[in-house]
Formats: sequence, C-alpha cells, structure tokens
Amino acid sequence: MAANLCRSAIYCAMAGIAAWIETAEGPAQVAIFYVPGLDQELYAVYHHDPFSNANVIARGIVGDIKGEPVASPIYKQHFRLSDGRCVEDDSVALRTWKVSFKGDEVGVEV
Repeated sequence: MAANLCRSAIYCAMAGIAAWIETAEGPAQVAIFYVPGLDQELYAVYHHDPFSNANVIARGIVGDIKGEPVASPIYKQHFRLSDGRCVEDDSVALRTWKVSFKGDEVGVEV
C-alpha cells in the first residue's frame, strides 16, 4: 500500500521534510529527503531521533560519508539514508520506507 504525501514541487534539494503516514502499526512521522544526482534520489526514514528523543531527523544536515548520503540532527550522529543505520553506533537504526515520485506527487510504501 502506498501513501501519497504531497506535490514534489515542495521538496528542496539536499533537504528533508516531515510528514505523517498511516502504517499497519498506526500513524508514524517520516522524514523524506530529496538528494538529486544519485541513482536513488528519495529516501524516507523515521523522523524521531533516538539520541535526542525528539522528532527532528527531517531538519538534519544532509551530507555524505564515503559516498553514502547521511543526515545529522541535534547531537550530530549520522544516519545513513539508505538503511537508517547510525554511522557512529551500528546498534541504532531508524525505520526506513520505500519512497518514489508518482508523477507530481511523492509516495511512500507502507
């Protein structure tokens, strides 16, 4: 099942936005990142930062470590956008979802 979130025109390159999605487990906040120029340009990870216990991942700074796109929120831990794993602590991971452009909209598979 896919949830259409919003028009692709509101996405800024190398930045994230937060959105609500309905999952089988209930509603969840998701952080969606648009990173143009890569084979995979859209990423969706859980918006909740387990280190600061705040919903801030979408506001994270987007960069890369060894070519892997990452986002770094409040305490500067880096989360790989591809699989949600924390670079500094491999035992911590954010949930991820498949996300893609659906015409003029962005869809997340839930």
